[in-house]
Amino acid sequence: MRYPDYTLTESGLQYKDLRVGTGPIPKEGEIVVVDWDGYTIGYYGRIFEARNKPKGGSFEGNEKDFFRFRVGNHEVIPAFEEAISTMSLGGVRRIIVPPDLGYPDNDFNKKGPRPTTFSGQRALAFVLQNQSLIDKTLLFDIELLKISPT
Repeated sequence: MRYPDYTLTESGLQYKDLRVGTGPIPKEGEIVVVDWDGYTIGYYGRIFEARNKPKGGSFEGNEKDFFRFRVGNHEVIPAFEEAISTMSLGGVRRIIVPPDLGYPDNDFNKKGPRPTTFSGQRALAFVLQNQSLIDKTLLFDIELLKISPT
């Protein structure tokens, strides 16, 4: 599905900047620190990862660690890599991830980001492993918090 107020990239990723950052854009090889939310668009918009704030229920508890990865090392799903590589430090971007830019082999254990709670893992696994009945399109909100040199 095409969302008219989102930018569509050549790969099929759709994004909207909720807050444009004012800092530098990460370069390949640098380590980025991000905070993120994850939702299953095609399955009732269920959250599978809450940002660094308690959301109630099974997401309650200690604040999670921020997510870190090296840009260009293919440690994360292609959509995450593409979205971060054009963001400025301090920005918040919402991305709509088609299945082919998401988790390889429908397994979130192969590449990040991974849900940090059991409930989040179950919700995401249910969508990804369902053979054909559920749309596997995902939505992420990503905040670029820090860029560290190599």
